[in-house]
Amino acid sequence: MTAFMQTRRQFLFGIAAAAGGLTFGAPRALAQSSSAVPGNSADITAWIAIQPDDIVTIRVARSDMGQGIMTALPMLVAEELECDWAKVRAEYCDTYENIHKDKPWGDMVTSTSISVRASQEYLRLAGAQAREMLIAEAAERWSVSPGQCTARDSFVTHTLSGRTFTYGELAGGASARPVPPEVALKPVEAWRLLGTPARRLDARPRVFGEPIFAIDTSLPGMLHAAIKACPTIGGRLVSHEADKVATMAGVRHVLQVDDGAVAVVADTWYQAHLAIQSLPVTWDESIGSGVSNDSLRVLFQHGCEDPKAAIGADVGDADAKLASAAKVIKAEYEAPYLAHATMESQTATARVTDDRAEIWAPTQNGEGTSRAVAQALGMNETQVHVYKCLIGGGFGRRGLAQDWAAKAVRIARQVPGVPIKMIWSREEDFTHDFYRPMVIARQNASFDAHGRLTAWKIRLSGSSIGETLAPFFLRDGVDHSLMDAFVEEDMPYEVPALKVTVAQRKTHIPVGFWRGVNYSQNGWFREAFLDEIAEVRGMDPYGMRQEMLAANPRALATLDAAAIRAGWGAAPEGHHQGIALVQGDHAWCAQVAEISITDGRLRVHRVTCAVDPNYVVHPDILIQQIQGGIVQGLAAALYGQMTVDNGRMVEANFDTYQYLRIDEAPQIDVHLVPAMGRWGGPWGGIGETGLPPLAPALTNAVFAATGRRIRRLPLSLYNFEQPNGAGTDNSEQAGNSSTSIRK
Repeated sequence: MTAFMQTRRQFLFGIAAAAGGLTFGAPRALAQSSSAVPGNSADITAWIAIQPDDIVTIRVARSDMGQGIMTALPMLVAEELECDWAKVRAEYCDTYENIHKDKPWGDMVTSTSISVRASQEYLRLAGAQAREMLIAEAAERWSVSPGQCTARDSFVTHTLSGRTFTYGELAGGASARPVPPEVALKPVEAWRLLGTPARRLDARPRVFGEPIFAIDTSLPGMLHAAIKACPTIGGRLVSHEADKVATMAGVRHVLQVDDGAVAVVADTWYQAHLAIQSLPVTWDESIGSGVSNDSLRVLFQHGCEDPKAAIGADVGDADAKLASAAKVIKAEYEAPYLAHATMESQTATARVTDDRAEIWAPTQNGEGTSRAVAQALGMNETQVHVYKCLIGGGFGRRGLAQDWAAKAVRIARQVPGVPIKMIWSREEDFTHDFYRPMVIARQNASFDAHGRLTAWKIRLSGSSIGETLAPFFLRDGVDHSLMDAFVEEDMPYEVPALKVTVAQRKTHIPVGFWRGVNYSQNGWFREAFLDEIAEVRGMDPYGMRQEMLAANPRALATLDAAAIRAGWGAAPEGHHQGIALVQGDHAWCAQVAEISITDGRLRVHRVTCAVDPNYVVHPDILIQQIQGGIVQGLAAALYGQMTVDNGRMVEANFDTYQYLRIDEAPQIDVHLVPAMGRWGGPWGGIGETGLPPLAPALTNAVFAATGRRIRRLPLSLYNFEQPNGAGTDNSEQAGNSSTSIRK
């Protein structure tokens, strides 16, 4: 493991850093550590340690899953600390200490693109406080006023005499000084490091393929576990015939994990995998009997018709305006279940004894992992140690959903004292996920005799992520996040009358946070239907959006930037464009998709994106995150769909749940248009922002090319060899699912 994963102290003493917790607030991390020893590394605050050779170690509380926070978060500290970036290192904070020592690092959860936007203020403050402590130490040694001293590039300089101290020389004394409670932060125009493409601290191990992920964990005496859960999620184990596989090569144990799963422990994972595949198991799958995509569609359609629904917005009496309108259009949209499909399937390594549980985990929520382990084992949390590893793809799967952690320790408990690495096969991972919900949206828009929009009404129906994983998110039993993108600040457009309602429906299929969460489908519902409104009004989709964004200059600036950079309205011959704008996590993102359809084959040539996160920490990391979101969003729009047949999930690997291939990847142009506080507002998140606009931009481009409205995803359902404009009813449009995109 590399330095930014675990410190030597953490490894030797079995203490690990992790991300977790669900309380949003400022941390108590600005208190000093009492462990500073003169001549050795000194903890200036809980966030910052400085060695005599000027190496600065900055601790990171959030989880890194490829989004670059092992660089971005230290940059926030280093900007104010005024240290030499070439001498900066990063390491994870310690989950166990955070839980049991009054949360010195505050909130450690990593979700909803929260890492930079929720941490930036207190991390910059931590750097500023440490800088002032170093200056105060130097001033005292020189017997001068701190106001006569400056800090820069890991030196403190007395401006009148030119004398200097290095940070390493000052660290021991500075660590014993009181932490100044209030220090002014730099104005944006004074930033030297923030906003630059600084050297990434985690580049080398990734480039050289070092074993840095949880799946790479290797411990002395370790055994390996493969798992098989009931094919119907929520089903129960009736019996299994352990003796049928007990003598297979390498097999050590055949175990019942819980009420719905069995496992084989063997010398190697492949031996365990072969044995679990051969293990005869009888299941009770009655919970999912008769459940299919068709039955679920009917369930959610009934939700769209239910007079009882929660209201998210009701402005301008939309019902009355719809009733008296000169013209009304109606459309039903459907978004499918989606899997997380992380490159690193669910995994963890656990070692359990009577009085101690350890888990090496790819977790977005280390404190949640600690709680899940304690609950699964009936232990006190003081007996649980979570060692956080880098994550090979999270997308929300490894946050509040801790089923994988519970299963890992339940297996390890039955082989006391022996480290057991559990890895789920691809098939287990795909068919036992917490899926992006299937949601149906019924939308109505009304127009007066002059073709002007008078009202917009939206009814959403689907399963609640909050009800499944986070009941504390609910208000009076309602998951208002199901209406994201349509209400409050998420709805940027001026509409004379707007009514948004939701009907929650519970099924046996677990749903969870997926990149973009509810913006990922609701952004498509909204922006695709906007194009339908533009068609009725006889307006250019971009021009109509400009008109409706007149009161939202920041959103309009982002939209304009994307349209201008894409050359809106001037696509090459045979190419067609679609545009969309979605806000999420306080960042605005507009995209223009440019496509062609030739001989029935849909090709995405180019995606132009403008993004305004308000502030930029590291432009290259930001662009990479947007590019990743676009690629993932494109794969989902083209191919993504988990289907249900008699209670079981059908797609079980990448052969049936297709992802984008390299020859299908479009040119992606990302343009940063940060407001830099010009219109106020908080810092925006970026990890999920690039995904939601892709689907509507793409389907709007398909309409421009074919005259066909796409109201059910994925696009692989449609046969584009049919004549242009062949119907708008999804049942009429469903075509060859393999030849319409790839040929």
